Amino acid sequence: MQLTTQTDYALRTLMYLATRSQRATVSDVASLFDISINHVAKVVNLLSRYGYLRSIRGSGGGIELAKPPEEIPIGEVIERMEGNLHLLSCVGSDDSCVIHSFCKLKNVLAEAERIQKEYLNNVTLADVVPSRRQLSKVDT
Repeated sequence: MQLTTQTDYALRTLMYLATRSQRATVSDVASLFDISINHVAKVVNLLSRYGYLRSIRGSGGGIELAKPPEEIPIGEVIERMEGNLHLLSCVGSDDSCVIHSFCKLKNVLAEAERIQKEYLNNVTLADVVPSRRQLSKVDT
């Protein structure tokens, strides 16, 4: 599995915000990671819609986590951002090819997906957050 750039930016945005004690801006995130402000804005919109971020408009506004980092499972974020995570289309379906009724590969891949999902859902944002010091070194 290879994650999309959008999911990568979403995870980076969450990690950055988890190090902050105050609101940040989309521009702060884009600047730190040297990525497009438009891409970050799109990701922030999705993360807000999914309930991971709060976006506050106006003077003193910005973006912040809507939940504590300990309550944000990495697997859940990935699944929401990516959508279908099946290794092959047959894993999520019963009739995608002519050998589906006796195919053993489908079961192997389904188990691999289950293990991966279980593992990623046991890792929270709090487990992967860099320190403020580490991020400040990146910013210089």
